[in-house]
Amino acid sequence: MVSLQSNTNDNHQSISSSISSSSRRHFLLCSARSMRTIRSPLSSTAAANNNNIDEEQHTTDFSPQDEDLTDSTIDMQLHKLATSKTIATTKSESAHNSFLDLSQSDFSSFNSCNSDISGELHRLATSLNRDNNNSETNTRRNDNHQEEEEQEQKFLTREESFFSAEVLDNISCEDLQPTVRTCVEALRSASVPVRRSAAARLRFLAKNRADNRVLIADSGAVPELVRLLRSGDDPETQEHAVTAILNLSLHDNNRFVITAAGAVKALVYVLKTGTEAAKENAAAALMRLAMAEESNKLSIGACGAMPPLVSLLRGGTSRGKKDALTTLYKLCSARINKERAVRAGAVSVLVELVGEEGNGVAEKAMVVLSSLAGVEEGRREIVEEGGIAALVEAVEEGSEKGKEFAVVTLLMLCAESGRCRGLLVREGGIPPLVALSQNGTAKAKQKAETLLGYVRERRQGASTSTP
Repeated sequence: MVSLQSNTNDNHQSISSSISSSSRRHFLLCSARSMRTIRSPLSSTAAANNNNIDEEQHTTDFSPQDEDLTDSTIDMQLHKLATSKTIATTKSESAHNSFLDLSQSDFSSFNSCNSDISGELHRLATSLNRDNNNSETNTRRNDNHQEEEEQEQKFLTREESFFSAEVLDNISCEDLQPTVRTCVEALRSASVPVRRSAAARLRFLAKNRADNRVLIADSGAVPELVRLLRSGDDPETQEHAVTAILNLSLHDNNRFVITAAGAVKALVYVLKTGTEAAKENAAAALMRLAMAEESNKLSIGACGAMPPLVSLLRGGTSRGKKDALTTLYKLCSARINKERAVRAGAVSVLVELVGEEGNGVAEKAMVVLSSLAGVEEGRREIVEEGGIAALVEAVEEGSEKGKEFAVVTLLMLCAESGRCRGLLVREGGIPPLVALSQNGTAKAKQKAETLLGYVRERRQGASTSTP
């Protein structure tokens, strides 16, 4: 009994301290009995999964005759059972820890995903707000644009019947003031059709009545019209604007207003880039400005008007050629502009135009040639371009005015040039000059007789010098 108690104290000190030895034996027997009647599923599963453990250790059960097992045998069985539970507990903890790791990993991914979703939701909300703001802005813009279009359409369509010659001839200048102010304001519009329509209406209003020209200029239209002269991307508006300025320039006082608004450079620009009609009207407007002040002639020539005028002279319509010739004549009253015209190639074109018949261009061309003959460069260029032959033909076959202009130019060429007199005789100029001195206008007769006198002097000098 003492040895059993000692053995039990070595292995199960916690149990032996609370019960008696007899009670301990009874407890151990009951435990052994329980172990005999119960097969642990955990032991069976562990045996199936672990081939290194002897199958008999997991399938051993206690038979009835083993009830008298010694304490040491029971202790050994209890130790095995405890070891098996420790292994199972360790495996369970390992599996639990693996599950926790897996769960943490899964929840970490979920948190990351949740964060992404939050960011997407935030961006989506921001995008929706931005879209709403853009939608509101676009709505306002569309409303403003629609309102502007309505105003434009109202301006473009209202009072169409008002702009008729019959109505305008009978309406007072005072009654026109609101309409003129509206048109001037429309010249500043951002709408191209509105600006175009306003320029066209002002052009029409300034066409026939001098009081309307004064009213339009006093209403501040000139600077806005000058600005539209550079509307190269809208040729129609440019054409309306330049024609309106031409009509306004018919009033003497308006020429100073137009010049002060910087119209010279703008008109030269139109002369270079505009439509055919715009170029013609620009040339005519420049001519009007050249008539206002002598300084305007110098400014027009300095702004480069000569080359585009010569181009219009060469390739324009009959009206365009006349406008260019008239403007050149006005500008060439200044000596420096004569030189500029010669350098621009005007002489060769003018000589060709001398032969044109029936449209009045030839007479104007001879007038400009006589002006260019006032400078040495002009006279030399006329001779080089065959001008004497063309002028002799004009004396013989031209109109009365044409003959007069031709003989004046020939006189200027031959007055101080023996070479030109010789060319005149060589081209057969004596017979038509004699006829003109007898049958021409008074001025033509006088010029023809003077020219014939120069020719006689040359012949007399040649005969005297001959041995």
